[in-house]
Amino acid sequence: MPFTPRKFQAARRWLRQRSNALYRWAHVIVPAALLFSAVWMRVRGWGWTEAIQHKAFDTLLSLRPRPYEPAPVKIVDLDDETLHRLGQWPWPRTLLADLVRRLSRDGAAVVAFDSVFPEPDRTSPERVVATWPDAPDLSAIKARVKSLPDHDEVFARAVAKAGNVVLGFALTADDNDVTPAPKARFAFAGDGPLSYLFNYPGGVANLPILEKAAAGNGGFGFTAEHDGVIRRAPLLFRRGQTLLPSLSLEALRVAQGATNISVKASGASGEQSYGEHTGIARLKVGQFQVPTDENGRIWVYYTEPAPERVIPIWKIFEKGFDPAPLQGAIVFFGTSAAGLKDLRATPLNPAAAGVEVHANIAEQVLLQKFLRRPDWASGAEVLYMVGLGVILLILLPRLGAALCAPVGLGGVVAALWLSWHAFTQWNYLIDPVFPSMTMLLIYMSSSLISYLKSEAERRHLRGTLSRYLSPKLAEQIAKHPEKLKLGGETRTMTFHFCDIRGFTTISEQFDPHGLTQFINRFLTPMTNIIFDNNGTVDKYMGDCIMAFWNAPLEDADHVKNACKAALAMHEKLRQLNAEWEAEAKAAGKKFIPIHIGTGLNTGPCVVGNMGSDQRFDYSVLGDDVNLASRLEGQSKTYGVDVVVGPVTKDTAGDFAFIELDLIKVKGKTKPVRIFALMGGPAVKAKPEFQALDGEHQKMLSAYRHQNWDHARELIEKCKTFPFPLEKLYHLYEERIALYSVQSPGNDWDGTFTATTK
Repeated sequence: MPFTPRKFQAARRWLRQRSNALYRWAHVIVPAALLFSAVWMRVRGWGWTEAIQHKAFDTLLSLRPRPYEPAPVKIVDLDDETLHRLGQWPWPRTLLADLVRRLSRDGAAVVAFDSVFPEPDRTSPERVVATWPDAPDLSAIKARVKSLPDHDEVFARAVAKAGNVVLGFALTADDNDVTPAPKARFAFAGDGPLSYLFNYPGGVANLPILEKAAAGNGGFGFTAEHDGVIRRAPLLFRRGQTLLPSLSLEALRVAQGATNISVKASGASGEQSYGEHTGIARLKVGQFQVPTDENGRIWVYYTEPAPERVIPIWKIFEKGFDPAPLQGAIVFFGTSAAGLKDLRATPLNPAAAGVEVHANIAEQVLLQKFLRRPDWASGAEVLYMVGLGVILLILLPRLGAALCAPVGLGGVVAALWLSWHAFTQWNYLIDPVFPSMTMLLIYMSSSLISYLKSEAERRHLRGTLSRYLSPKLAEQIAKHPEKLKLGGETRTMTFHFCDIRGFTTISEQFDPHGLTQFINRFLTPMTNIIFDNNGTVDKYMGDCIMAFWNAPLEDADHVKNACKAALAMHEKLRQLNAEWEAEAKAAGKKFIPIHIGTGLNTGPCVVGNMGSDQRFDYSVLGDDVNLASRLEGQSKTYGVDVVVGPVTKDTAGDFAFIELDLIKVKGKTKPVRIFALMGGPAVKAKPEFQALDGEHQKMLSAYRHQNWDHARELIEKCKTFPFPLEKLYHLYEERIALYSVQSPGNDWDGTFTATTK
């Protein structure tokens, strides 16, 4: 079927209705979508969500690190002072052999090297001699030196004799055929652990002679997080089908004289995995249980740097060294020298020695103080996030942002408190940040959308009102719609009426469409002038404009602003007449100039929303309002542009006024002095205006004292001044001629009673 215009319009209406409905529910739909997205990203485990989580854990640990407790774990440190005293690294293996002997003699339970010895010692005699030149006089010396013991053999004998040395190896991402020799045996329960470990394609192992002599062999590699911080350390490594322990785990095994390390994974007895393959759960080395994550990693529970844990190596070689701290201790050999670059970032120290990580792991196993990330933690965080998010989604549209702020804030505070409580009481790592961020995102997005919706409605209301009211009034009502109610207040204001003279004759030139365009061209600039001078347009009555000042916003200069607006409107009309005359000549039409009369009056009135419950307007009521309307009608009678009342004249300030008459307007019983607004301060300052004003006042005095001849003389004198008051003086000449024949009486006070509006 053809797609007719009617169907097109129906489709447009359907789309508009759906879009409006979507807009109305955007403050629910958008936050709900954000909540769903946050849950999805959290469940998927995106890297940045884990980064937020880790920063939260770092904060917990920095606020409350593990207190250092004396434990049989020591670090013999290859620091800068040791390098200065004993020589640069790498040392001859004979010096390392001497160190092993000293540590063994001093009662160390284990000596674990956080380093690897993959190449022969270049300082061994045979290798040193190989670099000498072939010379007859050196032959005997070469033979003698070659007979000296090989340094690697010396080191291997010391390691074997000690019987408690654990050497370190490294696994790498570079493919080779090196597999470090395992010293520990493993017992498995549940799923095999190899499938949960990263398979390293290569390795760096110790010399076979050293590997054979050692009691243990452990990996010292760490896998830092994305930000380079070591928070979790692997206790198990995989090289092909070979399972290998970490350096700290191997040191613990050797220290206890154990041969096996037990690995429990999902499916093992006592491990609740509900049929899921959730990975490695815990290790057992000797008498110690070690909880791990699914990949065999342990959360390292760091202490602040502890000087009691560290012994510089140079002190061990000093006479009088006290061996008591080494007795029964697991001793890690490592380096803090900056030049050897074995520095790692931890949550508590951006440049900690790598051996510190091994020592912290061994300590927390011996003390059985672990950081735990329970299996249920992620589910609990997501459930908390969803629960509080749904509560906010339900309450926000009903209660608003202000009332829901305590709910959102309470949820964030609760998350922070629960996380802190779980950490301090049970060493649990529960993330409060991501759920809190999600709550804040939901709250802020819903609040923002509600705000934008309110602003859009306010802009629409303001835009609509601004077509009828002054921008300030429109802004006030848009901000406070509650003011749109029936009622008003009494306030002193200035009122303005202006009307096109002879409008009926002018309208005969136009058809209805052309007349509308003409009126719009007249009303638009006049309205702008009123608005520019802080006025409010009350209404348009055909070609008439009713406006007022000092409402709805107070204006201390409302009289001055009304006078300025009236003068500006007449000046603008002169410009419009010039434009219309040029257009009429171009079109070959007759031009009829436009003239307007204006009435201004100041006085008390009631201002507010007037009308009925069904429809009302912001308007004014009062006797002084009616007087302003009457004064506008008198502008034609007296032949002036602007007629003002006495209060307006007295309070306007530095404007040029000429008194017109003492008149009783139609419908009034009391006379009122009326004035013509001739111009602003510049006109008032002109000498000719000041001279006119003086002669004019004399004329009015003579007129009101019925001194008709003198009044005529003064009128002739006033006519000589360059101001457009011809009609005014002609009016007075007609009255004098009448009163000369028909006296107004001895009690006449000069009042004229108007018979027309």
